[in-house]
Amino acid sequence: MALALCDIPEDLQLRILSFLSPTEICSFACTSKRFASLCREDRKIWHVMCDRRWGKKTQIQKWGDGRIAYKLLYRTLKRLENLIGFWRLCGRANPADSSPPLVFFEWGSSFVLGSRVLATNDDTYRVRKTPFLVLGISPEGRTENFLDLDGNHRSGVPVDLSELERSSLVPVDVNFMGNGHIMVEENPCFFRDEQKSPVCKGSSSGDDDEGGEDVVSEMYTQLANRTSPGGDRRRKRKKEKERQARIKWEPEHFIKVSDFSPTLAKPLQGLWKGFCEGRNLELYLVKYDEVGGVVCKKVEDLSLSRQTSPVFWTPNHAFIRSPFSVEEELILDSRIHITSLRGEVHEQVISGMLYMNSSFDPGEGRVWLYENGTFGFGFLRDQFITDLKRVALEDGCLADVLLDA
Repeated sequence: MALALCDIPEDLQLRILSFLSPTEICSFACTSKRFASLCREDRKIWHVMCDRRWGKKTQIQKWGDGRIAYKLLYRTLKRLENLIGFWRLCGRANPADSSPPLVFFEWGSSFVLGSRVLATNDDTYRVRKTPFLVLGISPEGRTENFLDLDGNHRSGVPVDLSELERSSLVPVDVNFMGNGHIMVEENPCFFRDEQKSPVCKGSSSGDDDEGGEDVVSEMYTQLANRTSPGGDRRRKRKKEKERQARIKWEPEHFIKVSDFSPTLAKPLQGLWKGFCEGRNLELYLVKYDEVGGVVCKKVEDLSLSRQTSPVFWTPNHAFIRSPFSVEEELILDSRIHITSLRGEVHEQVISGMLYMNSSFDPGEGRVWLYENGTFGFGFLRDQFITDLKRVALEDGCLADVLLDA
């Protein structure tokens, strides 16, 4: 016999509600006063929802020192969840003036951690993960994001606000400009919100005459600026100089790398790493275009504001399968593989081949797909094959990572 929801025990009602979406819970709360009261059960509904969705990724009881409402925590974690994964820097004018172009966001115990990803330059495929951005929430429920300029702050250690202005930690805002674009900029109002001056609140300090002179002086300055030619421009220039003197970090934009791993249908897709002829480890991003081709670019080149040429591109992605022609076998057998000097030397089994081009002259070359899921590429103008490895593991974590001490 079917029972109405109101006839079911309350604990079971709360359990059922925890499987709804926040929008559905809000709609359900509008049906009656009793159900509205039921939907306000923070620990029995919102705690269960947070634990079910993020309990295996982070320690939800530690967020905000365990003193914030789980409904607020749900909204915060849902927003931060969009950050998890790989992002690339974009729009920079000079690569020498900016940080490494690839960033990796992951869950911490009570925060989301952003780390720069860069090569170790030790003749291996290892990359270094250097934490630089910590995103969390205060016990009062306020979002707190800190940028570590020097990389000295240990992740998970509480930030001492009294020492913040003298440290390398910079309060920042992380603004979502859509799901795939963020802007990180310094928050100049952080200290103003944390420490309010008594004078700003209108309290009397006993120096009434001095305060009167300040008011008269300010009125005179405003009048002079309004009546003097160019007063507006001078005031704006002065404010801009003051802002530049205070700022510690210029805003940066990041684009999400959504397809960072290969798939069965797109085996070349994703983030890759390989050695160039100068023995430097480079990071590459390979994408399939809308017309059926494949384009490979260096991640560093993608971060620039100007247009750059791809490393290679192919007109189509249909692999030529073995056995290959005698000419193609000769092209392959006569080549030297550029790989890690410290890695194991083993023969790669070729499962497919693509014709590719580049902006160099001559730019013709080949892409060889290996049976282990990796690939290499080479140009006919030389005798090398650049063997690539994945930047990310199948679970989305960084591969061959070297943590900073």
